Amino acid sequence: MIDVQKLLGQFLGQQGQTDRPGGASPYPPQARGGSGIEAQLGKLMGGPAGAAVSGALASGLARQLFKGKGLGKMGGSAVKLGGAALVAGLAYKAWQSYQANGQGGARLPSGGQGSHELPSPVGTPFLPEGHEDHRARLMLSAMIAAAKADGTIDAAEQEAIFGRLDEAGLDAEEKGFLMDEMRRPLSIDELAAKVGGPEEAAEVYTASVLAIDPDHPAERAYLEALARRLGIDPALVAEIRRTTDAATA
Repeated sequence: MIDVQKLLGQFLGQQGQTDRPGGASPYPPQARGGSGIEAQLGKLMGGPAGAAVSGALASGLARQLFKGKGLGKMGGSAVKLGGAALVAGLAYKAWQSYQANGQGGARLPSGGQGSHELPSPVGTPFLPEGHEDHRARLMLSAMIAAAKADGTIDAAEQEAIFGRLDEAGLDAEEKGFLMDEMRRPLSIDELAAKVGGPEEAAEVYTASVLAIDPDHPAERAYLEALARRLGIDPALVAEIRRTTDAATA
């Protein structure tokens, strides 16, 4: 059986965590950054140049393979959250800011978090009990679909990636899931069909932003189309972008 929380944790640079909401890693960050699937693919793909960043996403597969981001200011609180809870926490924080600015309906409680702290989404509509694996799988699908938006992973690179997956310690079902997702990423319409509400929509968009460089024209166009199809208010889109930018600064 696929452990989607573990896979999402790998994408987010969280190997060694419990990969469950609220599960802190027993290993220091420096011990987590040099091994696992993301390090293997980082060696293969090279990754974009840039300053080193600390936190949960610093050496994740999303960063190395998909030009994704690393957590800076929010790294300390983010690393305490498991895979799905990390992305959900970013979406939840953006939603709180959106509501505090008078957008949408009833406000969600802020929980008193500081400006650089991620609120725990566990038990909220952003991560309801019993839905963690479903949300994690949807986030993974969103990240992979976004990563393929600019078409830069060609067939040769893809086959090389598959070879590296054999060395990454994943079981056959986990490798098969990732291979299938990369060979046929979900379209925007297919992603939207899997979204059951505004919270999931915000999470799908947040995961997509984390996976790619939104300054690239093709990727920027993809994110704009995704937000429209998911029906996300432009004000909430702006809050998600501000939240992820602050987290990765």
